[in-house]
Amino acid sequence: MADRIKVLPDHVANQIAAGEVVQRPASIVKELLENAIDSGATRIELVVRDGGKALVQVVDNGCGMSPEDAALSFKRHATSKIQSAADLFQLHTKGFRGEALASIAAIAQVEMLTRESDTELGIKLRLAGDQVQLKEAVVTPVGTSVSVKNLFFNIPARRNFLKSAKVEFRHVLEEFNRVALVHPEVAFSLTHNDQEVHQLPESPLRQRLTHLMGRRMDDRLVPVQEETQLARLEGFICKPEFARKSRGEQYFFVNRRFIKSSYLHHAVISAFEGLLKPDVHPGYFLYLDLPPDRLDINIHPTKTEVKFEDEQSLYAILRSAIKHSLGQFSIRPVLDFESDQNLETPYGYRNREAVSPTVSVDRSFNPFADNAGAPAARKRTAYEHEAFEIPADLIIESEGSQANLFTEDRDDNQQGIFQLGKRYIVSRIKSGIVLIDQHRAHQRVIYEQLMQNLTRNMPNSQALLFPIKLPLEPADMHILKGLEDTLGGMGFSFGDWKSDCLEIIGIPEELAESQAAELIDDLLADWKTHEDDAHFSQADRLARSMSRSMAVKPGAALDPVSCQTLVHDLFACKEPDLSPSHKPIHTTLSLEDIAKKLN
Repeated sequence: MADRIKVLPDHVANQIAAGEVVQRPASIVKELLENAIDSGATRIELVVRDGGKALVQVVDNGCGMSPEDAALSFKRHATSKIQSAADLFQLHTKGFRGEALASIAAIAQVEMLTRESDTELGIKLRLAGDQVQLKEAVVTPVGTSVSVKNLFFNIPARRNFLKSAKVEFRHVLEEFNRVALVHPEVAFSLTHNDQEVHQLPESPLRQRLTHLMGRRMDDRLVPVQEETQLARLEGFICKPEFARKSRGEQYFFVNRRFIKSSYLHHAVISAFEGLLKPDVHPGYFLYLDLPPDRLDINIHPTKTEVKFEDEQSLYAILRSAIKHSLGQFSIRPVLDFESDQNLETPYGYRNREAVSPTVSVDRSFNPFADNAGAPAARKRTAYEHEAFEIPADLIIESEGSQANLFTEDRDDNQQGIFQLGKRYIVSRIKSGIVLIDQHRAHQRVIYEQLMQNLTRNMPNSQALLFPIKLPLEPADMHILKGLEDTLGGMGFSFGDWKSDCLEIIGIPEELAESQAAELIDDLLADWKTHEDDAHFSQADRLARSMSRSMAVKPGAALDPVSCQTLVHDLFACKEPDLSPSHKPIHTTLSLEDIAKKLN
């Protein structure tokens, strides 16, 4: 029988096991930074090249290791953190499995230099694919330096699954943030491709947050603090008005370890009930401390999944503490009285002349006439009050069949266009009515304008008298730098590039200056949410994102002229039927359909 059970060779078993621990360069960053923290380091340097695919190096000033411990650290299940199974419920360190270095050495080229404070010489080890290639005594500072080069060099199939250097570096930044946020007492530095990204001194937690997330974060934070017999909670939540479309600013830490918990996340969201707009997510940086025997972190090698002994009580503590903080800082729900959101017309063009609507009046009508046998005069409906004729000079010429919807099939006596529920535009045609989603229609118009400007290399841009300076976290600046050329083709102009501040000196002509900062935030949120989307080009993704942000919103009041302009611009587009996200823009309700519903 050929298929006999065999014991796998050690190097094969190690490569398989490494797949659980190391998925990408960010996994290595996490393991090495946590080892540095466990060593008692007060200063940690992270050096990355090509998003971590070429190099990840972590240098610390911790306790270092003896030559014997250094060699043993690359053996699987060799650890100084635990001695028995009972120790799993008394953990006070980041690592405990003894798998990280062994897994990394199995699929990369690794070099370690380390020295303890009571010895004059340290040890240098070099490994590749689990094999020790060099071991020698060297002069090196107290602490440990670990360099990991050429990740997955011996597993080409795994290496091919890595993303671009830009995408991998964003994952590296996220892991760096998760460690730096929970250890403000440690100084950190981060360098990518010989450029300094972060230089974080030892600081209080609030200052560490603003260093990592940008100076704007300081005004957005609301402190949270609660202490019970079960757990101690502290940290910050972001004010509801600064909730974002992405979940990028949501961090839970338990016993100084980053975790993911949908259950506790729900507790936070429920505390914000009535304070958030639809489809946005509040930011939070919350730190829970509880006895180690009240939780189990030995669920997954990444240690981000945790089981709690009393999860329901933690839920109640979180929800109550956050609601108390929101109330203490006088954060109340915004009341909607169905008032107009904008005094100015939210849709229109600056260079177009306003066209006055033509009102049809029946001058022979006599409300006091008493016609025998005639039905009583009916009341005018709301539709008739808002309906008006489209002047002939507004009817566009187009070869498309959609454009003919308003020409060939027009009722010559009267055609009404009006807004319904501050969300839809209703247009009367000979065969019935057309319902148009105003937000999606405006998206389509803006999208095609942006793509046309980019294709022709003729951006419609307006220079700003005073530049807009927008503080951003370095990770966001890194994203925008990679999008600079495409954004320039769509009307943006930027001044000096700094690591934590964006200077905007020009914006698209259709964009109000007051909306520029919000648009940049929306662009970043969309880009990070769909960063792995390879189905669309960079230009297409940006144009779709910008059109969503710039388009007139549902709930915004449109005057009749704006409704006319939007309808005509829509049916002048190449693709008037679908929004840039491929959702239907309009639908027709025929007279026959109406008759069926009323019979």
